[in-house]
Amino acid sequence: MNTKRLMQTLLTITTCLFMFGCVTVNQHPAGLPEFSAHQFDASMYQSKVDNFVIILDASSSMNEYYMDNPKFMIGKAIAGRMNATIPELGQIAGLRSFGHDESVSKNETELFYGMAEYNTAALGEQLDAISKAGGYTPITSAIEAMGKDLESHPGKTAVIIISDGVDPAITPDVATALATATAVKQQYGDNICIYPIQVGNSEEGTAFLSELASIGGCASLINADELLDADAMAAFVEEVFLEKGPMDSDGDGVLDPDDQCPGTPIGAKVNAVGCWVLDNVLFDFDKDIIKPEAFAQLDDVYEILEKNPAMSIELQGHTDNIGSRKYNMGLSQRRANSVAQYLVNKGIARNRLATTGFGFDKPVALNSTAFGRSLNRRVEIHPY
Repeated sequence: MNTKRLMQTLLTITTCLFMFGCVTVNQHPAGLPEFSAHQFDASMYQSKVDNFVIILDASSSMNEYYMDNPKFMIGKAIAGRMNATIPELGQIAGLRSFGHDESVSKNETELFYGMAEYNTAALGEQLDAISKAGGYTPITSAIEAMGKDLESHPGKTAVIIISDGVDPAITPDVATALATATAVKQQYGDNICIYPIQVGNSEEGTAFLSELASIGGCASLINADELLDADAMAAFVEEVFLEKGPMDSDGDGVLDPDDQCPGTPIGAKVNAVGCWVLDNVLFDFDKDIIKPEAFAQLDDVYEILEKNPAMSIELQGHTDNIGSRKYNMGLSQRRANSVAQYLVNKGIARNRLATTGFGFDKPVALNSTAFGRSLNRRVEIHPY
């Protein structure tokens, strides 16, 4: 009796482990390359597209095995790895699928995410909700619905279709699916690119998806095999979604082409042309005495210099244009010297602080208004 009971227990445990193992395989594809998403520096790039839509095939043919996994799980892995790689740059994004097991959706096609400002975590959460493949392959419906998704979202759009390309319509009428894609392409013209990614190696699927890529007019068909590692996915994302944008090398919020003071240290307050500057509350008109409300700004400068002991700075004094050139040259020099003395009193070595007066020769605003003149009464800080 004890032996029988032991055997039943072992059988139950074995069955549970087997079932759990099946779930694990379905949810986490086995044997795929390790993946750590490439992180693009957003300061170096801007989005090539205003919108993008990922369309995932969740039809029953995607349950067939390929590379020791259901094709559906490989397709989801591609979508997930792409999502982890695309930087958030204000694009509008959508995630649409077609097919589905009825437990996921009873609709032929459904927009699970969007159209909304792209958020990596939110799109990933909705991708997880597409948990099971099933049903026929209404890709025609998905392409048609995608065209409607974009009607209120003008601009450049990338459409990524992840599919095995098998049985592309209810009947299966390949011509209907291709005609629908052609109509969407004609509607949006050069503003839309279609990038099919084939999961599997079906000749039927290759032929259909290659035609779809040709209609899209931007790239040839690519296979999921080619996008599974991080470097390949990063190259794909950069090609489809990104372009090098004006850089902000020193991270001060002013793009390099407009930055007259490159190399500003992190935390420094800059003006419109990227120069480390002390606000116009520093001095009253015709004064070189530092106002008390400026002390907090100068304390911030002190903190930055303390954190960067190898840094020396030039303090450049400036004035508005009221008064003679000679007088303002002297006034601007005295203002620079006042700032240097404040920092010396805080503990910064004087040999780290050069001072120069420029008078009114380098205005940053119009001297024809009181506000403009107040902006020109300033001290700039230039690291060297």
